[in-house]
Amino acid sequence: MFCPCGSNKPLEGCCGPYLEREKDAPTPEALMRSRYTAYSLGDLDYIEQTMRDNALTRFNRKASEKTLEHTTWIQLTVLNSTEEDDTGTVQFMASFKDNGEIHTMHELSTFKKINGKWYYVYGEFN
Repeated sequence: MFCPCGSNKPLEGCCGPYLEREKDAPTPEALMRSRYTAYSLGDLDYIEQTMRDNALTRFNRKASEKTLEHTTWIQLTVLNSTEEDDTGTVQFMASFKDNGEIHTMHELSTFKKINGKWYYVYGEFN
């Protein structure tokens, strides 16, 4: 199976080790791609474990579970990725099918490195 993140690599050679908690994502972009993969595979534990600060306080697991029942993630496109010291950003577009209709979300995500590990902390939708 190819990784849903769009890398054209097998899942086990891409986001799989992060989702299996074998190792941590080394960059903000790798974490964002693994989070997209987790959403596409329904792994909300991984989503929650990779959040901190504002993102974690805003996360609604029950709403996310409900959304997963009728959402299929189609494609991820990374537009830009930056990393400086303990802060990173990833701008991306993600296409998904929700109740039969195709939608695209455009987000600028902010990541923070805490104790050597990257976390998603904030997302701004465009």
